[in-house]
Amino acid sequence: MYAAFKHIHLLTVAISLGFFVLRGVWMLSGSALLQKKWVKILPHIVDTLLLVSAIGLMFQIGQYPMTDGWLTAKLLGLIAYIVLGTIALKRGKTQGTRILAFVAALAVIAYIVGVALRHNALSWLA
Repeated sequence: MYAAFKHIHLLTVAISLGFFVLRGVWMLSGSALLQKKWVKILPHIVDTLLLVSAIGLMFQIGQYPMTDGWLTAKLLGLIAYIVLGTIALKRGKTQGTRILAFVAALAVIAYIVGVALRHNALSWLA
């Protein structure tokens, strides 16, 4: 079961990140594709699968946020990514704000990936 959760988790991470980058490119270019209904719905489906697989993995390995530092760091990183992502793709009032939030969201993703790979809150510095 662990392998299934891990594979689903990694696949949905890749899809979620790829689609975020694509939507960021569309935001930068002013594309009308950002307003399509499927573009607004698909991220919620993918991110739900991502969250379910993360919870499954958490129970499989017996490590939990607020107990294990690296998972706490991933959770806090995820919250920062969500906030920055919504600013980048929806709530940013100016193009400059959106670009800055988009770049910051990508930096947070890099941090989260480092935490996940090293199981350490110091991420790539560990």
